[in-house]
Amino acid sequence: MKNHYPGLLPKVHLWLDVALLNLSFVVAYLLRFDNVVGILENEYINLLLVANLVWIFTIHVFKTYLFTRLSYHFNTQLTAFLKAVTVHCAVMTAFLYLSKQGEEYSRYQFLMTYGFFIVTSTLSRAAAVISLKMYRQAGYNYNRYAIVGRGELAQLIREFYNDRKELGYRYYGMLQAGENSNGIDEIETLVKGKQLDYLYCCLSEMTDEQVREVIKMGERQRTQIRLVPDFRGFVTNMATIEYHDIYPIIQVNTKPFSSLNEQTVKRAFDLIFSIVVMILGAPVFFLVWAAIKITSPGPVFFKQQRSGRWGELFYIYKFRSMRVDADKMGLQHSKGDDDPRITPIGRILRKSRLDELPQFINVLKGEMSVVGPRPLYKYDVDMLMEAAPHDFQRLLTVKPGITSIGQINVGYADTVAKNVERLKYDLQYLKSYSVFDDVQLIFRTVQVMVLGRGQ
Repeated sequence: MKNHYPGLLPKVHLWLDVALLNLSFVVAYLLRFDNVVGILENEYINLLLVANLVWIFTIHVFKTYLFTRLSYHFNTQLTAFLKAVTVHCAVMTAFLYLSKQGEEYSRYQFLMTYGFFIVTSTLSRAAAVISLKMYRQAGYNYNRYAIVGRGELAQLIREFYNDRKELGYRYYGMLQAGENSNGIDEIETLVKGKQLDYLYCCLSEMTDEQVREVIKMGERQRTQIRLVPDFRGFVTNMATIEYHDIYPIIQVNTKPFSSLNEQTVKRAFDLIFSIVVMILGAPVFFLVWAAIKITSPGPVFFKQQRSGRWGELFYIYKFRSMRVDADKMGLQHSKGDDDPRITPIGRILRKSRLDELPQFINVLKGEMSVVGPRPLYKYDVDMLMEAAPHDFQRLLTVKPGITSIGQINVGYADTVAKNVERLKYDLQYLKSYSVFDDVQLIFRTVQVMVLGRGQ
C-alpha cells in the first residue's frame, strides 16, 4: 500500500484555511452591514484582497503547513496556526492605521473576522485529527516498515511506533544484513513480498558496503530507506545535522540559544518587555515601595549575590520582604509562612511574587532574562553540582530568569530533592527557544501572581 498521497494533508489545511479566512470575512461583513452584496461595491473588497496576500506571505515565512506524519498533532498544528494569525492580525492592524481609508473600516467587522476564523480553523483541525485517527484504526492510511538490526536501537524504533499507533505504522519484522549477499537478498524478498514503505537501518549493526547495497535495493523496490545512527549518548543535547558541501556534520548543542537569530530575538524581547513592564507598572512599583517604607524600618530594596550564566556572580535586586536583621539568623532558605524573619507586607509580596519586580533592572543590565532558570545562591550551586553535575552544568549555559518552568511548577526549593526536581523542569526550556513559549510562561506566572500561589 504505497503512495499514500504524501503532502496532501498540508495542502488541504492550507486551502481550507484560505477558504475559512474569506468566509469569516464575508460572514462578519454580513453581520455588521446586513448586506453581503455590498462587499463587492466598496473598499472592503480591497481589504479582503490585502488580507489574503498578507496571509499567504505570513504562512510562507512561518512555514505554517510544513509538517509530516510524525509532527502532525493537534497542539502543534494549533500553535503554528495561532502564531500565523497573531502576526497576520498585527500586520492588518498596522495597515488599517496607516491606510488613508483606515477610519472607514469597521473595527467590529475586523474583530469578528478573526473570531470566526480562529474558531472555524480550530474546529477543522480537531475534526481532521479525529477523522484521521479513526481512519487509521479502521485499517487504512498506514505505512509498512521493517528494521535491519536486532539490537537495543532496533527495539527502541519498534517500541516508538508501537506506543504511537495513531501514527499508522505497521511492523513487519527485524532482519540482519549478514556477512554475505544472502542477507541482502533476504531483506529484498521481505521488502518486495510485503511491499514495505520504509526500511529502518541501524547503522551501528551494518557495514558501509551493506548500507550501499540496501540503498540500491530500496531504489529497485521503490522503498524509502531510513538510516538510523546511534545518537543515544548525546540526544539530550538536541543534536542537529548540518551539511558542509556534501558532508553531513553532527552538531551537538552544548550552548543553547547560541545562534545569532535566537540571541537577537531573545534579547530584543527581554528589553522590550522589561521597558513596557517598568513604564506601565510604575504605579505598582510606587505602591509597593510606599507599603514597605511605611510598615517596616530599613531600606526598600534588597540585593543578594547569585550565580548567573557560566557561574559568574552578580547582585540580584528584590523588594525587601524580611526584617533588616534577618541575616543574624544565618543564611538559610525561607521556611514559608512560619518564617519569623518575613515581615507582614513581605508575606503578601512573596505570595504575589511582587518582590521580584526589581529584577527587571537585572534584565536591562543584561545579567538576567525574563524567562530562564532561576539564579541560585552559591551553596545551592555547590549542592546541585554534587547531586546532578551534568544537568546543572547545562543550566549555567544560559542567563537566569525572573520566571521559569521549574519556578512555576515547583516554586522555591529549600531541599536537594526540590532543587533537582526544579532542575529537571528547567532543562525542558533549553531544548528550543521561541517567543511564543516565553509568552506562555509569562501568562502562567501572572496566573500564579493573581492567585497568590507564590512562596
